[in-house]
Parts: sequence; structure tokens; C-alpha cells
Amino acid sequence: MVDQVTAVGGPKLTPEELIARARELAAVFAERAAQTEELRRVPDENVRDLIDAGLIGVATPETYGGHGVDLDTMFEVGWRVAQGCGSTGWFYTVTQSHNWLMGHASEEAQEEYFSSPNVISSSAFAPTGKAEKAEDGSFSISGRWPFSSGVDHAEWVWLGAIDTELKRPAYLLVPRSDITILDDWFVAGLKGTGSKSVVIEESVFVPGHRALYPGPPSFEARERHRRASYGVPQSQVMPSFLATPLVGIAQGAVSIYTERTKNRVVRRGPQTVSAAEGAGSQFRVTESAAQADAAVAMLRADLRELVEIGARGEALSEIDRARFRRNHCYVAKLAVSAVNRLFEASGANALLDPSPLARMHRDVNAGSHQVALQWDEVAEIYGKVRFGIDPGPGMW
Repeated sequence: MVDQVTAVGGPKLTPEELIARARELAAVFAERAAQTEELRRVPDENVRDLIDAGLIGVATPETYGGHGVDLDTMFEVGWRVAQGCGSTGWFYTVTQSHNWLMGHASEEAQEEYFSSPNVISSSAFAPTGKAEKAEDGSFSISGRWPFSSGVDHAEWVWLGAIDTELKRPAYLLVPRSDITILDDWFVAGLKGTGSKSVVIEESVFVPGHRALYPGPPSFEARERHRRASYGVPQSQVMPSFLATPLVGIAQGAVSIYTERTKNRVVRRGPQTVSAAEGAGSQFRVTESAAQADAAVAMLRADLRELVEIGARGEALSEIDRARFRRNHCYVAKLAVSAVNRLFEASGANALLDPSPLARMHRDVNAGSHQVALQWDEVAEIYGKVRFGIDPGPGMW
């Protein structure tokens, strides 16, 4: 086990120190953003920078050398990383979601997983492969699982399955050596996330202690790891890690548009004038900045509230569960709207690669396609709950 006085190999950092380091790295990642797209995965240098800055330990439980922070700090760090590079931000928050989730697993699985300092894992939670459960609780799995973000850098991979005995979803943890990566990540946006498919052709054995069942709060994990967020359902937390990079992309787009427009000239009849003097530019940056700030405020408030609820050990009401899920998706809508409005008014030069605004436009729209952030189904669930109608299992 990692020494309690260090954070995955280095000194523990305060939330303020972690945020400051994320802000500094955002500028570095912005300079490498075009390279990240070309590679179709996060560059090794970015991963090393995240590790050296101590940011990989943000979601690691304090028991295993984490900084002793919770969801509110994870969010503040994550959106600033994404402000510089959407793909790196997505990679970062997704990998951190796995390190947070791991705190719910069996102690034996946690000891295996966190025995590697600065561990990074990937996931493909949709149960698209084949899983057979044995009497001793172990599994034999094979198949293909798409959309495994950051798998090139992963030591472990979470794969979705259906436990046919219990008739419920399960996440099965397998080491990198058991999988093959299929290089099929050719996409319109978030190109640098390396979200390739995972393939297991010959069945591999997964011991029962490496199975995790998504579901209710784990008060045992809350007490063991001294982390309040383990006292709330996983379904109220995991989508926040997906919404966070979209918030950062929107903030980044407002900054890029502002600087670009200050230096941009447009023709008005026989004259050329500063684009920043146009009322249209002023109106657009005002509304997009308001939306980007509203996205930060909404997700920040929700995560702080969840931490407080988890600390008190209170159960979430049905309307609160629906509200938190609604807000995950609404934050994504705000981010997409903020970026699209600015991109529409940026002229033909914004279409040229490696235009940062073009990349942000691609990335924020790609991220909004993640099933956990799609508005329609979650809006229906919230509406039903609001009107006192049974919403069914939905996306809880």
C-alpha cells in the first residue's frame, strides 16, 4: 500500500495547488492539441505531465495515496485540463472516473489495481461481449467492446457484461495483457482520445473479486476511504466526469473567440473595421460566456451538494436523482450551444485546420453524443418524475 503521507509517489497537494497545476498544464496541452488529433490518442508527454503534476492522483482514494479530495476538486481540475485540449481533458476525466469507481470494488481488487503508482485504466461499459459465469463467481469473457477511451495508456480495462445469474450489469476488470486493441478510432471529434475497441478473441478468466456491480451508495467505501461521495449512487456521479470536459471546452472556446476577434478585421463596405466593434460579436461572446459560466456554476453546485449529501449519509429522493441527471445533460447542452454560437460567427478562417475553434467545435459536439449526456431520454425521465409518473428504470 502507498505511504499515507504521499500522493502516488509525491507530496499531497491542496485543492488550490491542484487547480493551479491544471491551469498551467492547460496552456501546454493547447500547444500540443493539433498533435493530439493527428496521433488519435493522447501524447505520451501529456500523460507524463499529468503524472508529474500529481493530477493522476486526484480521484485515487486517500487510502492508496490520493490527495484526500473529492468530487468538487476533481471537477475544478478536470475542466481546466479540458480548457486547453478537449481530448486530453476527456482522457483525464474518464481515467479519473475509473479511479473513483475503483473505491467501490472488493478490497482485493483495489489492492491489485492501486499497487501500481499513477495507475491508468480504460473502460467499455456497454455489455457487448460474451460473459459466462461459473459457480465460484468467476467469469469467462470474450468479444469486442467499442469506445474504450485512453486504452493505449491503460494498465487495466473495465469491460461491461451481464451477470446472467443475478440478471444485472457487471463491470469486469481485466489486465491490459488480456486484451487486443483494435485501431478503429477514426471520428469527427475528440479524435485524440484514442477511444478504440477492445477485443478478446479467446476467452479469458476473470476472478470473481474483479467484478463490480454498479448501483447504490457504498457506505463501507465512504468510511474506509474517508470520501463522502461514496455515500451517493454511482449513477449520480459517473456522468459528471463526462460533462466536465465539455465545460472546459466551452470555457476554452470563449477565450479563443475573444482573443481572435480582438485581432480580426472584417470588411464593411469600403472600410475594414475591427470585428470586436461589431454588435453581433459582442452579443455572441456575451451569451456564450454566460452559458459557459452557467455550466461551471451548475455542475459545481451539484457536485458540492452531492458531497454534502454523501457526508450526511442521506438517501436521494427520486426527484433529486432525476434533477442531477437532468443537469448533467443540460450542462452538455449549454456547452454545445456556447461553442456553436461562436463558431458560426468566426468566418471561413475558423474552418482551417489547425484552428483551435474548429477543433473545439468538433470536440464539444462529439462529447455530447455520449449516451449518458443525451438530453431526450433524461428529460423524459425528469418530466415523468416531476409529474408523479413512474419513470421506469431509465438511466439511473
